[in-house]
Amino acid sequence: MLVTSRSYAEYEAMFDLTELPASVLDCCAGGSGFTAEAAARGVDAIAVDPVYDLSTPDLVDAVRRGLPAGAAIVDEHAASFVWNWYGDPARKDEMRIEAADRFLQDVSSAPERYVHGSLPELPFEDQRFDLVLCSHLLFTWAEKYDRAWHLAALRELVRVSRSEVRVFPLVQQGAGEPVAYLPELLAELTEVTATIRQVPYEFQVDADKMLVLSR
Repeated sequence: MLVTSRSYAEYEAMFDLTELPASVLDCCAGGSGFTAEAAARGVDAIAVDPVYDLSTPDLVDAVRRGLPAGAAIVDEHAASFVWNWYGDPARKDEMRIEAADRFLQDVSSAPERYVHGSLPELPFEDQRFDLVLCSHLLFTWAEKYDRAWHLAALRELVRVSRSEVRVFPLVQQGAGEPVAYLPELLAELTEVTATIRQVPYEFQVDADKMLVLSR
């Protein structure tokens, strides 16, 4: 179980966020600091992840193990990553450690913001959030979750969104292979408008686009 801790700044770049609406869901959030920072800015921010049913010591351990585990994936596929956004590995590690600390502080002080759940069935009412963000789950793990799962997951994200869903990235983890069935998958989502937008973030080579689903 890889629990990654990404910072608010990374979310801003990955999802091309200029300002946040009144309510935001981060799915599946892992140990990221986004929800804590968004809440501090007055946003009704909720994170959902299957790891939130772990005991506090086990969750802390999973978050702390996430940094070296994520770095190992980068090291294994070094040619598939670029450092233009971070500058160097040390800066990335610094941001991830700070994000992990922010998350662990917030999940302790405001546990109601961190909800146990997983796709493709989320424990929220229809149109609960103005904006739904999904980072490094869909498409990233396309070798593990098939096309049918992805379609169900995307429809569930749309269900709990009042306005917009943003998904990043659109390539598989590691070497960054494209997802062959993405065009056909989007064609099935007739209930929303699907667009692919460039974002000001690239870590995996060519992983600089997000999927936007709008009502």
